[in-house]
Amino acid sequence: MTTIEIRQQVHQQIDQLTSEQLTLVAEFLEFLQFKLAKTADTSTQLQVLTEAREPILTGSTIADLVKFAGTWQGDDFEECLQAVYDARLPAEF
Repeated sequence: MTTIEIRQQVHQQIDQLTSEQLTLVAEFLEFLQFKLAKTADTSTQLQVLTEAREPILTGSTIADLVKFAGTWQGDDFEECLQAVYDARLPAEF
């Protein structure tokens, strides 16, 4: 089915709706636009973040890591730290 055929079908169905049903359709369309805009914003932000960051090399020295000291962003540090402690498995030797 082509886009034009789909639009015609939608228009025919819209013409048969009550005013209450039209209100629901309008709200649903607003929701779809919001969701699509939010998804586009998120993917754009993710792309900007990944392009802007320099790769973190494995085997870095302490001098390389010092630049990240005190850079925690957010207010959930204690919760995240506790999650790490809870998820750790005991060492087996």
